[in-house]
Amino acid sequence: MKFRSVSPAVTDTLQTVTAPKRFSLKVALWLLDSPRLGHSANVKHFAGRLLKQPAREGVVAAQSRLGQLMCRECGSARDRRIGHDLLRQAARAGDVRAQRELRQVED
Repeated sequence: MKFRSVSPAVTDTLQTVTAPKRFSLKVALWLLDSPRLGHSANVKHFAGRLLKQPAREGVVAAQSRLGQLMCRECGSARDRRIGHDLLRQAARAGDVRAQRELRQVED
């Protein structure tokens, strides 16, 4: 008698989908917090790209850090506006760092 079971490919997809998000968030935060690497424009750009997807999905830490990057580092008004929106979302969710940054930016 054969038993039907769920193939390993179906059960593994959920794990492989969620792991890179957390990994990219951790790598981006590590890069930004690194004293040696965090000041480079290329590293900030790369970290911003890593933070983009988690921020879209509502991860508060990603919204906060990407908002800070966009407010501080970007030259265009559109990017600064998006950064403010991300900071507001993170501040509403209770992120203290985003609340502090919003107060500094709005003053």
